[in-house]
Amino acid sequence: MQASHLKELSLRGLLLGGAITLIFTAANVYLGLKVGLTFASSIPAAVISMALLRPFKNATIVENNIVQTVASAAGTLSSVIFVLPGLVMIGWWTGFPFWQSFAIVAAGGILGVMYSVPLRRALVTNSDLPYPEGVAAAEVLKVGAGEHREEAAAENRAGLAALVASSIVSAAFQLLSAMRIFAGEFDAYVRVGPSTTGFGIAASLALIGAGHLIGLTVGLAILTGLVIAWGIAMPILTAMHPMAGAAADVAGFIWSHYVRFIGVGAIGISAIWTISRLIAPVWNGLMSAMAASRARRTNPNEALPIGERDMPIGIVALVSVVCLIPIGIALWAFLSGTALGSMVVPLVAAAIVYIVIAGFLVAAACGYMAGLIGSSNSPVSGLAILAVIGASLLLALLAHSVGASASQALVAYALFVTAVLINVATISNDNLQDLKTGQLVGATPWKQQAALVVGVIFGALVIPPILDLLNKAYGFGGAHGLPAPQATLISTLAKGVIQGHIDWRLIGVGVLVGAVIIAIDEIGRITRRFRLPPLAVGLGIYLPASTTAPAVIGALFGAAYNRWVTKRPNAPAAKRLGVLVASGLIVGESLFGVLLAGIIVASGKPSPLAVVGDAFGTWASVLGIIAFVGTPWLLYRWIGRRAGQLRS
Repeated sequence: MQASHLKELSLRGLLLGGAITLIFTAANVYLGLKVGLTFASSIPAAVISMALLRPFKNATIVENNIVQTVASAAGTLSSVIFVLPGLVMIGWWTGFPFWQSFAIVAAGGILGVMYSVPLRRALVTNSDLPYPEGVAAAEVLKVGAGEHREEAAAENRAGLAALVASSIVSAAFQLLSAMRIFAGEFDAYVRVGPSTTGFGIAASLALIGAGHLIGLTVGLAILTGLVIAWGIAMPILTAMHPMAGAAADVAGFIWSHYVRFIGVGAIGISAIWTISRLIAPVWNGLMSAMAASRARRTNPNEALPIGERDMPIGIVALVSVVCLIPIGIALWAFLSGTALGSMVVPLVAAAIVYIVIAGFLVAAACGYMAGLIGSSNSPVSGLAILAVIGASLLLALLAHSVGASASQALVAYALFVTAVLINVATISNDNLQDLKTGQLVGATPWKQQAALVVGVIFGALVIPPILDLLNKAYGFGGAHGLPAPQATLISTLAKGVIQGHIDWRLIGVGVLVGAVIIAIDEIGRITRRFRLPPLAVGLGIYLPASTTAPAVIGALFGAAYNRWVTKRPNAPAAKRLGVLVASGLIVGESLFGVLLAGIIVASGKPSPLAVVGDAFGTWASVLGIIAFVGTPWLLYRWIGRRAGQLRS
């Protein structure tokens, strides 16, 4: 298919993509702060686009592709919440200043889009990576634009219905939880001799949906991490550090102060292993791209195929340099008036060099992993851990003479630099998926790259106010705030490296655990019998069980659903619709969480919607468990049967 004569980069497509970006960015920010996971928004955005643009006779597959390309910035830029809330957690910021936050997100994101131009040649055009979500989005777009328009329209209507219905159901579930009619979490802790352990499961349909999207392999790897953390490490460490108090309090203390650092080590070694495996393929891809560029200069009159029309490299270089100006200004302003004010020039120069070089390396790693296992599974948080450790070591080396009085300022600056770098790097996580989709549907790369810039700006506009709202309503960390697990970890690591009180022994144990998991996964890769993604195991150790256990359940639900519909009519459509049900579960709960935050801020009450008290607790638990298990089951059965009724 050639896109040169088709409507592609349109104003209505950009505006529709921008509107979807605003909604999905808000949902992703909330979900990421709650559970440390974000979801790819391309497929639901494509479904919404096809449904809304279908009445226009001149709507095309490549225009719908532009809409999902713009909307993909929702998943991409939301990754900044893995770092930026750390500035509030350490007390450096009390909120999120709009222009400063907008500048680093927008400039960093646009620089990341520029990086995606050479990476597209390296990791999409000249690569056999599967890009599962990019291919799935292309299939959805092809169905919507298929020759059998009536059948395509029927599936498109069913897809939109699945997305909307599951979103409404998920939001209603959270409303009943906010009213305390449903319990929000189920947990149990026990003592066995000197040891303590237990489990917790958050009653979150969003996590069920996230589990479906990450898949069974990753879900089982997370379960392995849970077993290591709560079945092995927790009993041993509680016995080694006996404490008085309730079992739940003891377990919480030991997990937060000991067990999660084992997870840090496992994530760190897994991320290093991942990057080491990327060096050769990324280098070969870049060499191939440069060779192709030289060939085009040799034959300037030869018309380029549509699929090779990237943004001109001169514009890429110019925009990249221009993006460094607001980044440098933001870094300068951040340091001005602090205890590091006398070292502004070397610290800003070092940060910019670090952002440019490390940003490209992490972007390549994110893009490769997204191509291998999908954007939703890509180890962004693991790479962020390496990035903050690198930034902290670099800045501590440069500012070693400023003394202990400036250590908090140095920690804050390390977090700020890492936030910029994450915006630069992670844009490739979703964007290369989009460029793969574009390759499969015949889109023009430079038009997609321009659309990505528009998506970055829309996402950058909404992230600071949403963060500010959630901070005022819930706060971050603590007993009752949004856990913000990655931001908590990354700020802890920055303080530990710079102030010299990090427990490297526990991290070393985690490195050994991670090395064993890597060896097992490599054996599985060679024998092709099983896989145990090491980063997912590390996340299972590090993240709270209450947030990872529902994701494991969701992965099992998703696998069971896919196995069930495989035996039914129209199985491919049923699987696509299942993905949309899972996406809706995430979107509905996340958007309700943002709405509830507004109600909390406006009312000044922590539980403004509660209609029952603690005396209803037993019934709330019973009703919550029934609804938590029964709701996804009913939704899956409904959409599976509806898919079977579509014409094949």
